[in-house]
Amino acid sequence: MENKRPLIWLPLAFAFIMIAGMFLGYQLRGNMPWSANALQLSRKGTLDQVIELIRNRYVDNVDTDSLNDAAIDAMLQRLDPHSVYIPARQLQGVNEDLAGRFEGIGVEFNIFDDTVHIINVLKDGPSDKAGIHAGDRIIAVGDSAVAGNGITSDKIRSLLRGPGASKVEVTMLRGNEKKPFTISRGFIPLRALDAAYMPEPGTGYIRVNKFAETTYREFMEALDTLEQRGMKNLILDLRDNGGGILEEAIQMADEFLSGDKLIVYTEGKHNPRKEYRCQRNGIFEDGKLIVLINEGSASASEVLTGALQDWGRATIIGRRSFGKGLVQEQYNLQDGGGLRLTVARYFTPLGRSIQKPYDKGVEVYQEEILQRYHNGRLVNADSNKLETGEKFTTAGGKILFGGGGITPDLFVALDTTNFDSSMVLLYRKNTMGNFVYRYYISHRSAFDVFKDPAAFDKGFVVNDALLREFDAFAQQDSANIHLNNEKSKHLLSLRLKSLLARQIWRTEGYYEMVNAQDPVLLKALDFARGK
Repeated sequence: MENKRPLIWLPLAFAFIMIAGMFLGYQLRGNMPWSANALQLSRKGTLDQVIELIRNRYVDNVDTDSLNDAAIDAMLQRLDPHSVYIPARQLQGVNEDLAGRFEGIGVEFNIFDDTVHIINVLKDGPSDKAGIHAGDRIIAVGDSAVAGNGITSDKIRSLLRGPGASKVEVTMLRGNEKKPFTISRGFIPLRALDAAYMPEPGTGYIRVNKFAETTYREFMEALDTLEQRGMKNLILDLRDNGGGILEEAIQMADEFLSGDKLIVYTEGKHNPRKEYRCQRNGIFEDGKLIVLINEGSASASEVLTGALQDWGRATIIGRRSFGKGLVQEQYNLQDGGGLRLTVARYFTPLGRSIQKPYDKGVEVYQEEILQRYHNGRLVNADSNKLETGEKFTTAGGKILFGGGGITPDLFVALDTTNFDSSMVLLYRKNTMGNFVYRYYISHRSAFDVFKDPAAFDKGFVVNDALLREFDAFAQQDSANIHLNNEKSKHLLSLRLKSLLARQIWRTEGYYEMVNAQDPVLLKALDFARGK
């Protein structure tokens, strides 16, 4: 009987040992280098598990949000160069650009000497109605001082923007006087058209910088105005237009093409062929049409240009376009960000795929334009041609090629003499822009005599006195200039005059000045005249 007593206590002993072990393990687990809640981790994907372990166990502080973004970017880069993740902090700006508007007070500003200067005020916008003038300086927004404290552009934008109809209190310095203003925020347009005017009688010019939700409407308004002024020929400038909303480009193409002509079609693994055709009579189906493109013209710009070239409707002038023939759809994500995912390829009416190869990786793809420059393809007409890929023949017998952008009908070389080292420094430091703003503010009354950019072009001359004044300013700005020849002096004079015109009439004024001596536009005007 005595030998059996330990058997009675044995279960109790095991229970005590188990409880003690569990308690000790709980106390120690936080100090174990490998410890983690395996049950919780197993319910998450591998990427989430890794991010969580880094957040909770890594030796140093890490911004895991940036790690997550980088991981997603790396994954998408294995697909194609145009499938991208847009973080939540950037999505609003991206959507505003496509919408063609944002909510704010309607001013253009720059920061000089740690002070926010009002460069331009949108006509009839919220600030204009409140009485804000170009040259005013912001010293406070609400209770926040914004002068002399290292204010940044992002910070001032966040203070000035807000919901439409909401009010913002702003204290300005005008001269030496402090002036308080109450501004009611409103919708501020982000114009898709940079300029629309008549460079010479009978020929209109329209420059489109993007395809946003407002592009077609802006284009139609400009086209109607030019036709009322007697336009017979149209120069459509799509240089450096990176694309945007496909439907806007399709609607524009419909105004140039007759019948039910095919404009473009898209096709992908999960997206069967979808055709986009003309739906109505266009208002410019017969006039002479010239389209300007360059290596910065991409996506929707190439859709429009490709359709017009395939149907023989327009003459394309400039340099070969970028070569983006992939269609993206944007999806909203739970973290507040967005995903632009490539879902199809687009093809011109003849069946050309304009997308250039990307099988050598994103880095090589992104540097392809730079390689064109180094290989002479931006200055040599023969090397600019694209003679690889499938061959296509238009109804008029013209041979076209797919697989690398739109090749223009008439080539105009890049003017590399403009890349003067002194000029590059002036651009990088924005020395010219800073000088022009100050010069305009101090000589404002002298510019009041010019009623429009055309009058300014004829009547204003950048003389030696202005150049000397600029030279002195540039030296103070640590940007010494060396005008080695008459061409450099001429180029500087043109840029200063163009920026002064922009200061008064914004992009419309700028392009009227620049275009007067632009070799691509001059070539287009010659063609319009029949030369």
